[in-house]
Amino acid sequence: MSSPPTAGDVTEFEPGLRRVLAPNPSPMTHWGTNTYLVGTHALAVIDPGPADPAHMAALIRAIGGARVTHILVTHAHRDHSTLAPELARATGAPVLGFGPADAGRSPTMQALAEAGLAGGGEGADTAFAPDETLSDGQTVEGPDWSLEALHTPGHFAGHLSFALGDAVFSGDHVMGWASTLISPPDGDLTRFMSSCQALLARSDRIYYPGHGDPIHDPSARVEWLMDHRRTRERQILACLSNGPADAPTLATAIYHDTPHALMPAAARNVLAHLIDLTERSLVRAAPRLASDAVYSLL
Repeated sequence: MSSPPTAGDVTEFEPGLRRVLAPNPSPMTHWGTNTYLVGTHALAVIDPGPADPAHMAALIRAIGGARVTHILVTHAHRDHSTLAPELARATGAPVLGFGPADAGRSPTMQALAEAGLAGGGEGADTAFAPDETLSDGQTVEGPDWSLEALHTPGHFAGHLSFALGDAVFSGDHVMGWASTLISPPDGDLTRFMSSCQALLARSDRIYYPGHGDPIHDPSARVEWLMDHRRTRERQILACLSNGPADAPTLATAIYHDTPHALMPAAARNVLAHLIDLTERSLVRAAPRLASDAVYSLL
């Protein structure tokens, strides 16, 4: 892994592809959010990032005399989307995304949300409202680029990746520095695994993630993420063989080396597995499917 870049720095990865790093480092965002500029004279901005004045100024400097034609958002988490309205006002470009923050949830996740299951603190941008919606396979074009929207739910129900030929902007679905947080009801493990399978079928050259370095062997990374989830599933089932437990108890038993501050996120990942296992009739939730339920093997 390379040394940390400096917030506001502009890095050119390929001709017509640059990154501007946002100043929001954290255990959940690594060095900060990667905002990508695609094109030369007419630009697409992918993931404008957090509503931060310094990042806005850095983007305007990087854009320079070019025209922004599209602002694309992979998903409605605040570290990716909240600068979009200000950037749209400054450039006149429309904001494109899958839909509002709750768009695309499965019936199970929608029912859990309606029953009061909130996210795990990772920060949904509930005000996000794209000017135009994108569906799987839809393309957005500029004079020297074409981006295909790939619906990749899992980390977020309305998560989009964007393919620029054989390079994919993978948002938070696939990152090289960490496994993917899956926090219900916005995160959905069943769909995460399906999205990974769809990405594997593409055989892309490189991924440009929402946080961290480019991924130069994307298929290997996707396979690792899927194997990681299968390992977690086996660990959860093994723990439940000793008796019923709730998600935080299971997280404590499984995530031995995780810093205390990240244990709530670990418990959300475990909950995602438990929901998936419940839907597959491998475990039972009592008294009902919920974050505070006690789970046991069937």
